[in-house]
Amino acid sequence: MPHARARRPHWSPQSHAGRRRGRPLPPSLLSVPLSARAARRERPRSSMSTLKVYSTSVTGSREIKSQQSEVTRILDGKNIKYELVDISQDNALREEMRAKAGNPKAIPPQIVNGDHYCGDYELFVEAVEQNTLQEFLKLA
Repeated sequence: MPHARARRPHWSPQSHAGRRRGRPLPPSLLSVPLSARAARRERPRSSMSTLKVYSTSVTGSREIKSQQSEVTRILDGKNIKYELVDISQDNALREEMRAKAGNPKAIPPQIVNGDHYCGDYELFVEAVEQNTLQEFLKLA
């Protein structure tokens, strides 16, 4: 006689509480404003000009999320210090990014070193593939 298989309960909000998307914030962060939480993730500033990566934490585009994470992964892997600027925190930051890029419709990620615009994701990947990242980032 085959074993009786237990039936899985139907999905309910209570059964999924605490899972990936619905996980509540830890108590240590509940009283911290969102902008301060984002600031905790920023990279330390160097004494020279600051490399900034303009990104957004609020997007429905998987392509943008993927591009942003690839840029930060490569920079982290090469131990290049940068500041992550979240443009979703303030419209002024988005306008600053677009002004520096010289494109009123620029989308993240955009990379800037001090006052010098380096480029977007496509140019970044091209520089990585050609082994010219230091020149692209204006670090050399």
